[in-house]
Amino acid sequence: MPRQFFPTFRGLLVPRTAPPPPPATEAKDLLAGNSYVSMSYAGVSNVWGTPGRADGWDMERVIVEGYERSIWTFKSVEAISKHASTLPIEIGRGGDERRFAETLDDHPLLRLLNVQANPLETGDVFKKRLSAQLLLSKKGAFIEKTYSRGGTLTRLDLLPPDRVQTIPDDRNGDYIKHFEFTNYAGQMRELQPEHVIWLRDPHPTDPFCGVTPLEAAGLSVDLDVKARTYNISFIDNDGRPGGVIGIDLDGVDAREVDRIQRRLAPGAHNAGQLTLVGTGPGGVTYVDTSARPREMAYETLASTSKGEILAAFGVPESIVGNASERTYANADREEWTFWDHTELPHLNLIASAFDTDLDDDWTVRYDTSRVQALEFPRRQAREEARKEFEAGLITIDEYRQLAGRRAFNVPQSRALWISPQKAPIPANEQDAAALGLGPDPAAGALPGAPLPGAGADESATAAVADARALEPGQDAAAAVAAAQAQAPLALPAGPAGTAAKAVAQARVGMTNTVPGDAAADVARARTATSQSQPGEAAADVEAARGRLEAKALPQDDGYEVSDADFDSLSMAVAAAITALLARQEGVILARLRAPKLRKYTRFWEPEDDNDVRRGDADLDQDRVISAARWAEETANTLAPILQQTATATARKVSQALAGTDTVSPAAYAAALVTAVYAGEAVTVFLGELAETLRAAQHEAESISDLEHAVISFYESAEPALIARVAEACAVATVNGAADAAAESAGPGVVRTWVTRRDARVRPAHKALHGRTLTVGTPYTVDGFNLRYPGDPFAPIALTVNCRCRLHYATDKE
Repeated sequence: MPRQFFPTFRGLLVPRTAPPPPPATEAKDLLAGNSYVSMSYAGVSNVWGTPGRADGWDMERVIVEGYERSIWTFKSVEAISKHASTLPIEIGRGGDERRFAETLDDHPLLRLLNVQANPLETGDVFKKRLSAQLLLSKKGAFIEKTYSRGGTLTRLDLLPPDRVQTIPDDRNGDYIKHFEFTNYAGQMRELQPEHVIWLRDPHPTDPFCGVTPLEAAGLSVDLDVKARTYNISFIDNDGRPGGVIGIDLDGVDAREVDRIQRRLAPGAHNAGQLTLVGTGPGGVTYVDTSARPREMAYETLASTSKGEILAAFGVPESIVGNASERTYANADREEWTFWDHTELPHLNLIASAFDTDLDDDWTVRYDTSRVQALEFPRRQAREEARKEFEAGLITIDEYRQLAGRRAFNVPQSRALWISPQKAPIPANEQDAAALGLGPDPAAGALPGAPLPGAGADESATAAVADARALEPGQDAAAAVAAAQAQAPLALPAGPAGTAAKAVAQARVGMTNTVPGDAAADVARARTATSQSQPGEAAADVEAARGRLEAKALPQDDGYEVSDADFDSLSMAVAAAITALLARQEGVILARLRAPKLRKYTRFWEPEDDNDVRRGDADLDQDRVISAARWAEETANTLAPILQQTATATARKVSQALAGTDTVSPAAYAAALVTAVYAGEAVTVFLGELAETLRAAQHEAESISDLEHAVISFYESAEPALIARVAEACAVATVNGAADAAAESAGPGVVRTWVTRRDARVRPAHKALHGRTLTVGTPYTVDGFNLRYPGDPFAPIALTVNCRCRLHYATDKE
């Protein structure tokens, strides 16, 4: 097979001990003594198991000549490796490129890479050295892993690349047979592949070799170092004066001529002075030596090599500290380009090398969530999406998806809002009904309209309607006139047992009298009333007043939330809770299967006869469930949905009572408090699941039995939790926002408690039906204060499954 030569990094590669030594194709000494030597080396690549491209890469010379003496190489490596050292390592799975859906907090890798890698190096120092070696070493980086007797990773050591030899597998089966490491004492020891992480930027054709930017930038590094060395040497050996004056030296003493000519001696201390030289008889000349063709050539050469070195490493000049002649936008763009095209691939290459020590589908990566430069494209996308939303081109849900947030998926968020009036365009008929822009497809009525009463004798509204239904002409004078005219009277329509009917019955029972005896007629009417109907009219009036508490408010006066307000929010909350519980169940089942949580318990499945990781302990059900984490996630999931409804409700109440469009901060507070209480409900739910798991472990024979117990628990308990949380959130949020808006509308606002008037209403709330109080005055029930129906601060016995509401109106008295 003919030998092929691959020109590589000029000046930085020196063959060491690889047999046979490749021929040096070029060698130049610029200076004698302390010199910079430029050499070329051709690597040989034939078959695996023989010296390849990485053999002969002199790491020591790379560091001395390429890294320590070239400022742009140094700054490029420092910029990339320092970012890698300051970012924390995290372990997780699921989610997106910004954040994991689930994370691990106690894996040994986290302690080694973030705190202390080995007794000599902290995690940050270890990550910086690892990143720099990956950029400078053609052989790659070698990490030795040390495990405890129990199989726990306890230490990471970064080995010098030039002291590690890769021994390929003779049969080409496993690629690597073992590694040979020679320590600083000259002792060699073999390292098994499972104890070594071999990390390298892969070569396209040679699996035993990596690539480094110094290969492509080698000539540029040579030019940069040579130019600087040449310039320093020229300054040391050149005493070029600022100008030369030539004069006639005839008749001048020889010693004076020598003294003048000695002023031409080289050295930086002689530079810039005027020098006299002889020109012959009668000659006087002047030569200006201030022109700088050499300096101009040096500046051009230095600028060219700088640009080539930075381009090879993928580091813009603004990243290494020079942002001159750049606008803020250009600097931001360069920083994002550096992170997106250079730093992130470099970080991912490093992090992926540690995935082999993880179970299941867990992944190691650098936490870049706080890197502002990576927000550059997202900021642009959000800004464009906001403009499109303001122009009515996209919906709120579409904007939230572009912004990386969960969609609300409610009629208001699915509609297009057209500027400038912000009129909604519903997506379908159901949304149109929910937005009040069309008839309800199911009921045939506009949503938001007050529901009809269940019975005329059970509501304040019905009582007022009955009172208004009485004929206005039937006063005392008309009754007397009718009696005098001997006209028969008919019973008015109305419920039995009222004062009006008693009077009518008395009128019917009156006999013919002489005109003018009005007093007698009245007396007989009173007597007939007291005999035909027990109780006085005053008692009937008092009973009516007791039902209405202070006054009867007509339905068309003020504002009252509708069933549609409760139902739409309840459905949105139910959908969100359903999705969250489905994901919650999947995560808990995955944790049950995770080997880490089953280790040293009786549910561990031994891998072989020597596996000693099985024990007698039970699973830690609290770690499996993580109730606190799910309570927080529940609150974070529901808060945006509840806040949106609270805002809409508060605006409606403010417009109805005060004619304003302001939203009180207390309305947002009601939504946030309700979201927190929903999280507590999920905590109670998971506490019951923990008890179920604890009890199931006594009879379970395998992890499958526990999984079945979890699945059965969700099937039986999940529907009730969803219904309870959805109804409670809807009632507390809508009523809380409405009450906050009514209280901020100013003095003179009253509110009346209204129930659903069905069999589900608890007796304590039936007693409150129709009671009217001023806004800000709490309702007292069983010794407890309720600010509004569903008040989350009230005892749960008075709020669970509550569906009541309040009617708000201005007090005209």
